[in-house]
Amino acid sequence: MPLLTPTSDIIASILGALAVIVWRIQEGKTAVTLKKILIPPLGMATGFSMFIVPAFRLPWLWTLISFVLGATLLAWPLMATTRLQRDGDVIMLKRSSAFLAVIIVLAAIRILARGYFDRFVSIEQTVAVFFVLAFGMIFRWRASMFFEYRALTAQVPTPAET
Repeated sequence: MPLLTPTSDIIASILGALAVIVWRIQEGKTAVTLKKILIPPLGMATGFSMFIVPAFRLPWLWTLISFVLGATLLAWPLMATTRLQRDGDVIMLKRSSAFLAVIIVLAAIRILARGYFDRFVSIEQTVAVFFVLAFGMIFRWRASMFFEYRALTAQVPTPAET
């Protein structure tokens, strides 16, 4: 018996996408810290424990392709619509007006692609592929934010900024 069903997979994807949208909206209302940048990918990395279960295991090439696609193609829109800026003594997240649309489109792509891939591989392997894809995406996006944060915190605020 499969661990997941197509219906439970789609419901979990939609609920996950909604949670990410709410979280991202709330995230922009408070100052950015290194902790806020680094904890999401570290927390998400615990999901790699799914590979303990044989049904979720993937060929190494699939894993590599998924990670690279997430880190290049899918991370780009997030990086392009997110900027950090100094606001006095704190760093704030500034998103373009397209950010919410980008999150919704990326979620829709993942949900539709999962339905397609479920025809060829098990639901568990599809989940694993898209987890690695999402991890590559968030890893690259947060790495970009980390370096941008470090550059901003290395600058001394000018009197006009305080």
